[in-house]
Amino acid sequence: MIKAEHLVKTFTKNEKKNKKIDINAVDDISLTVGEGEIVGILGPNGAGKTTLLRMLSKLMKPTSGLVSIKIGEEEISDDIEVKRHIGYLSNNTKLYGRLSSRELLQMLGVLYGMSEEETEKKISEICEVLSMESFMDNRIEKLSTGQTQRASIARCLVHNPQVYIFDEPTLGLDILSSAAIIEFMKKEREKGKTILYSTHYMEEAEYLCDRIVMIHQGKIISEGTPAELKQQTGKDNLREVFAELIEREGIADEH
Repeated sequence: MIKAEHLVKTFTKNEKKNKKIDINAVDDISLTVGEGEIVGILGPNGAGKTTLLRMLSKLMKPTSGLVSIKIGEEEISDDIEVKRHIGYLSNNTKLYGRLSSRELLQMLGVLYGMSEEETEKKISEICEVLSMESFMDNRIEKLSTGQTQRASIARCLVHNPQVYIFDEPTLGLDILSSAAIIEFMKKEREKGKTILYSTHYMEEAEYLCDRIVMIHQGKIISEGTPAELKQQTGKDNLREVFAELIEREGIADEH
């Protein structure tokens, strides 16, 4: 389980005439994501989605607020130990281009202290789940965008984490690659895994997510199941829901 309490992240921005101003990229956000649940973070560019996910994964320290990760009944307090239980995918992950996906996963197995037999078994499972058979032994620098993204996600799976935090996992992918990743997330939910991910794709979120958190300018403007959000606004789809919520809040969306 992931729990965030009153998270704030403040950055200092340089203005003209050497003037500096503080901007809250994330502004007092609290949320909980339970076991066996997929929660989507939706919002336009600059809403604070990436900053929020980095804090939740313990890669970035909040200016204020708390993040806690609980595995079963045990709360994990050590930041290094927390990362052992998380599979985190950033939206600009860089991989070793001269390695194949198989070689990358073998290297990660060593880093995670896994036995060779355990690593090879896990690689076979990942290969099947993400449909990577046709390019598993090709150098990563030769892969297509969709294949590279699947290799990036494969990197997050080797250590069998209980929590997944994905930043735009299907951005710019073709239909087949997107479908493979979406089906993967559904199967992991069935195993009781905790999944939190951001996306621009409203239709995808409506299909996949148990709950949705809509954020804008660093704040949560609404959250609930897709059905609850549509009922709340009287709209038929999440794209219209989001537009309606922004209008109600009197927020000028620059994007």
